[in-house]
Amino acid sequence: MSGSKQTHNHANIRAWAEEHGGVPAIVADTDKKSGGGVLRIHFPKHSDNKSDLKETDWDTFFKTFDEHKLDFLYQEKKADGEESTFHKFVTRD
Repeated sequence: MSGSKQTHNHANIRAWAEEHGGVPAIVADTDKKSGGGVLRIHFPKHSDNKSDLKETDWDTFFKTFDEHKLDFLYQEKKADGEESTFHKFVTRD
């Protein structure tokens, strides 16, 4: 099953990212322009080029996440049952 889940729980987000080989990151050159930067979860094993991403620590990542009142939308498995790294940040309701 490939349903998505949504949360703003820091422990759940961090656990999902780490289980999938992800690290917290900010899009380079956005940290000053958009109040903390555009957030991403970066998957180094699945990327040849990360020049547009700047890895950060979880505290900085979650500070920006909370300031912008974001939720994390993510998927555990693809429809075919394979592990998924699909995620995006959405405005919290």
